Amino acid sequence: MRYRSVADLDNDVVEWLPRLPRALEVIVGIPRSGLLAASLLALHLNLPMTDVEGLVEGRVLQPGPRYSADVSGLLDSPANVLVVDDSVLFGRQLQAVKGRIGAAGLQHTVRYAALYPAPGSEHHVDFFFQTVATPRCFEWNLMHHPWVLSKTCMDIDGVLCRDPTPAENDDGAEYQRFLKGADRRYLPSAPVRWLVTSRLEKYRAATEAWLAANGVEYGELLMMDYADMAARQAAHAYAPFKAEIYERTGAILFVESSPKLANEIARLSGRSVFCAETREMIDPALLPRVRRKTDDLRHGVRARIAKALHTLNAARRNA
Repeated sequence: MRYRSVADLDNDVVEWLPRLPRALEVIVGIPRSGLLAASLLALHLNLPMTDVEGLVEGRVLQPGPRYSADVSGLLDSPANVLVVDDSVLFGRQLQAVKGRIGAAGLQHTVRYAALYPAPGSEHHVDFFFQTVATPRCFEWNLMHHPWVLSKTCMDIDGVLCRDPTPAENDDGAEYQRFLKGADRRYLPSAPVRWLVTSRLEKYRAATEAWLAANGVEYGELLMMDYADMAARQAAHAYAPFKAEIYERTGAILFVESSPKLANEIARLSGRSVFCAETREMIDPALLPRVRRKTDDLRHGVRARIAKALHTLNAARRNA
């Protein structure tokens, strides 16, 4: 999985500056992700910016006290404008933007740019920083990209909601209260294909109720099948459980909250894992090789997962 963080984006914008025209006067961001790239570019160039509708309507955002020039009426006369997006894949959104701006009959010199077009999409823009092939994801829209989420495994605690405190994690009444009212964290705006959690199967109903109440859409909810928390802790199979599902489903990404587990899942699966706590993409090629005894543990976990899924599917067929 090719990944760019917000920090990568800012560094790349700075590196990109010498390759852009010197005579730019206004930076225009394409909502929504393009606004982040445009804002960084405008800040580094110390130029005013606006969005697409602002350009069409002849207004720019107030730049703040460090920009001393008067921006009122800036777009009343012809200006050198750069319209910016973060990426381009098929170019459909960019073509729609070009159509909107073209239909406005503006007198400005308008050029188009994107930091990360996919290979073969460079022709849609006048300037780009570098091509980034698919599959890819960016930190700033990871939880809102329908295609990525449709092929993603995602943890719950520490990602969709906060982790329980030690006092709440009692496998009893306090934990039940936590499950019912856990504070939200990062909620996806499109369906996630697989939710994969260390929560116990006996808490499925409470988990499903929280997900429904918070508008989280998903394909499957996969949980650990142990009698109680003590049995789960004794098995210590959190990472093998998640890595096995990651491999079996053919997902392109796993989103995990814990840095330790994220590293283990990446090691075991040999696939990229995004750690929600550290906001980094873990590349398994950069991790130490997994010891052989871990393979034996995974084999046992695989058998338990298969048995649990068989039981769950049988129950669904008979329901």
